Amino acid sequence: MNHNHEAEPDVLAETEQFAIWRSLEDDDVYMYHVELGGSLTLHLTPEEWEEFVLLVRNASAE
Repeated sequence: MNHNHEAEPDVLAETEQFAIWRSLEDDDVYMYHVELGGSLTLHLTPEEWEEFVLLVRNASAE
Protein backbone atom coordinates (compact mmCIF):
# COMPACT_ATOMS: atom_id res chain seq x y z
CA MET A 1 0.00 0.00 0.00
CA ASN A 2 1.05 3.59 -0.52
CA HIS A 3 2.50 4.99 2.68
CA ASN A 4 3.22 8.40 1.15
CA HIS A 5 0.28 10.31 2.58
CA GLU A 6 1.39 13.55 0.90
CA ALA A 7 0.73 12.26 -2.63
CA GLU A 8 -2.61 13.17 -4.15
CA PRO A 9 -4.55 10.39 -5.85
CA ASP A 10 -4.75 10.59 -9.63
CA VAL A 11 -8.50 10.63 -10.36
CA LEU A 12 -9.05 9.10 -13.80
CA ALA A 13 -12.85 9.42 -13.94
CA GLU A 14 -15.77 10.00 -11.61
CA THR A 15 -19.52 10.30 -11.61
CA GLU A 16 -22.00 10.88 -8.84
CA GLN A 17 -21.92 7.20 -7.81
CA PHE A 18 -18.55 5.90 -9.03
CA ALA A 19 -14.89 6.90 -9.14
CA ILE A 20 -11.72 5.45 -10.61
CA TRP A 21 -8.36 6.62 -9.36
CA ARG A 22 -4.82 5.36 -9.14
CA SER A 23 -2.05 5.69 -6.62
CA LEU A 24 1.68 5.23 -6.99
CA GLU A 25 2.84 2.59 -4.54
CA ASP A 26 6.16 2.36 -2.74
CA ASP A 27 7.58 0.05 -5.43
CA ASP A 28 6.76 2.68 -8.14
CA VAL A 29 3.86 0.62 -9.46
CA TYR A 30 0.38 2.05 -9.87
CA MET A 31 -2.58 0.52 -8.07
CA TYR A 32 -5.99 1.21 -9.58
CA HIS A 33 -9.00 1.81 -7.33
CA VAL A 34 -12.61 1.51 -8.48
CA GLU A 35 -15.07 2.95 -5.97
CA LEU A 36 -18.57 1.53 -6.39
CA GLY A 37 -21.28 3.65 -4.81
CA GLY A 38 -19.21 4.54 -1.77
CA SER A 39 -19.65 1.13 -0.17
CA LEU A 40 -17.13 -1.02 -2.05
CA THR A 41 -13.71 -0.34 -3.56
CA LEU A 42 -11.81 -2.68 -5.86
CA HIS A 43 -8.01 -2.43 -5.61
CA LEU A 44 -6.35 -3.68 -8.78
CA THR A 45 -2.79 -4.27 -9.91
CA PRO A 46 -1.90 -3.02 -13.40
CA GLU A 47 -2.47 -6.50 -14.83
CA GLU A 48 -5.83 -6.83 -13.10
CA TRP A 49 -6.77 -3.32 -14.27
CA GLU A 50 -6.11 -4.22 -17.92
CA GLU A 51 -8.27 -7.34 -17.58
CA PHE A 52 -11.03 -5.33 -15.88
CA VAL A 53 -11.00 -2.72 -18.67
CA LEU A 54 -11.26 -5.50 -21.26
CA LEU A 55 -14.16 -7.05 -19.35
CA VAL A 56 -16.09 -3.76 -19.27
CA ARG A 57 -15.39 -3.07 -22.95
CA ASN A 58 -16.65 -6.52 -23.92
CA ALA A 59 -19.76 -6.12 -21.80
CA SER A 60 -20.56 -2.73 -23.34
CA ALA A 61 -20.21 -4.13 -26.87
CA GLU A 62 -23.21 -6.40 -26.34
